Amino acid sequence: MDEARAREILAAAGLPADGARLLALGENAVFAVAGAVVKVGRSAELFERAGRELALAGWLADAGVPAVRAAEKEPRLVEGHPLTFWHPLPEAVRPAEPRDLAPLLAAVHALPEPAGFTLPRRELLGGVERWLRLAGDAIDPADAAFLRERRDAFAPAAAALVPHLAPGPIHGDALPRNVQVGPDGPVLMDLETFSSDLREHDLVVLALSRDRYGLDPAAYDAFTRAYGWDVREWEGCAVLRGARETASCAWVAQHAPHNPKALAEFERRVASLRDGDPEVRWYPF
Repeated sequence: MDEARAREILAAAGLPADGARLLALGENAVFAVAGAVVKVGRSAELFERAGRELALAGWLADAGVPAVRAAEKEPRLVEGHPLTFWHPLPEAVRPAEPRDLAPLLAAVHALPEPAGFTLPRRELLGGVERWLRLAGDAIDPADAAFLRERRDAFAPAAAALVPHLAPGPIHGDALPRNVQVGPDGPVLMDLETFSSDLREHDLVVLALSRDRYGLDPAAYDAFTRAYGWDVREWEGCAVLRGARETASCAWVAQHAPHNPKALAEFERRVASLRDGDPEVRWYPF
């Protein structure tokens, strides 16, 4: 689904597509239109997830967690695409930092399982096979085999972990990019990755950002102080980190057939894993 197709879907829903402002184009096409934020999903397969995301927004509102709020309680299905409607957020007063994410995660991690709907498990390694299959002949078969072996080793190891924190609801993509700092403080966004699993999943994300993606160690330390615990102190951290690195490599692989920069980045990441070097810098592409 490209922007043009997403605008056709807006028009089919009776919205002024020509006046819609594109905010993001990724897993969803996100528009500001008619006083609302509208997310257009890629396929009908995402309709159930869209409904769960709206239910999550209501649940978080009832719990007092600062997060995006739904403007409609149910998704619409328009020409095979789910549409969800959201209240717009105030303009950001500054870029979000890791320390802004910490209290939001702490609030989420304090919540029990929701009533009325069920959160899925965090399938961290679930997409590896599909991503490698999409990569096809663009990547070295030996690299694909290496990642499959890592997946098969980390999956049971992750399942056997003894958590430090009580398991339960997690955000699933806990990065500052999913926070907006408005005049009333930080607000959590992008609820579609919510799941129920080890809370440590949310914390390993920033630990890996510190070591692999260039996050300032001082910013990471500010995050751990605000949250109240550093996941690197947990003996299971290396297992979750290894599983996430495996998934991240495979995710990049799917872009290799059409993007030379993605192929180069994939090869960099696999080489660092083969060498057992935990601090080789990884880059966007």
